[in-house]
Amino acid sequence: MNCGLIIPTLNAGEQFQKLLSQLAAQTLSTKKLIVDSESTDGTSQLAKNFGLEVLTIPRKSFNHGATRQLALEKILPLDVIIFLTQDVLLHDDESLSKLVKIFDADKSVGLSYGRQLPHLNATNEAAILRTFNYPAESQLRSFDDRKLYGIKTAFASNSFAAYRVSALQGVGGFPNNVPLCEDMYVAAKMLIDGWKIFYAADAQVYHSHNYTAAQEFRRYVQIGKFHAQESWIRETFGSAEGAGKKFVLMKLSMLAKKNPLDCVGAIFRDAAKFFGYRLGRLS
Repeated sequence: MNCGLIIPTLNAGEQFQKLLSQLAAQTLSTKKLIVDSESTDGTSQLAKNFGLEVLTIPRKSFNHGATRQLALEKILPLDVIIFLTQDVLLHDDESLSKLVKIFDADKSVGLSYGRQLPHLNATNEAAILRTFNYPAESQLRSFDDRKLYGIKTAFASNSFAAYRVSALQGVGGFPNNVPLCEDMYVAAKMLIDGWKIFYAADAQVYHSHNYTAAQEFRRYVQIGKFHAQESWIRETFGSAEGAGKKFVLMKLSMLAKKNPLDCVGAIFRDAAKFFGYRLGRLS
């Protein structure tokens, strides 16, 4: 199986060197490409020092879908393409091999994504979100599972995901006109096209964010815009708000047990998400 790996970067920071070292130690051999948006902190040179190919693009031209598609076309031909984000850290030397092994075992799988564990500095709220979205049990989902999981059936994350290239190309690749959520867009297309999605719980990375209320608001405006623009996803799989309510209730219950004061900030951030999403849907 011929595998490649793509990481979009912009001023990746000090942690990026650790990620590059971890990539060098992986048991899975991959062709690697960094697509960099004119970093000014030496990100490109650092990647080159580790022997990685670097494709530089204008910062203003970055797009979550179009940039990944551009990088994919640059690195082909491949059987499987892996995507990471610059802020992940790999759990062990077999993180990548565990992520892609499903493609040999099950020819019906078009997309595999792994488990994301919270970084050491993650807040209680950020850690709970990772537990909710990335449980300890692996899962295989098909289009029929939308009746059980709703829009979560098409959930995936390009922070740590792998695609069967033939399946990805078969649904037209990544879109060039979405604000973000290019991973959900492709996952939904694949499910409709008859492919399955595999959540590989034993393939793990560390990845989490301690977002402020303002950051959550801006992010959910973009998510709302995506769901308004790609309304076929909600029409086919169901609304995102049901899963959101379930998570909020679970999160507040868990935070109350850990540190009741955390509930106050969580409520502000949840309100920011709600109003941001609603605003985005109206845009």
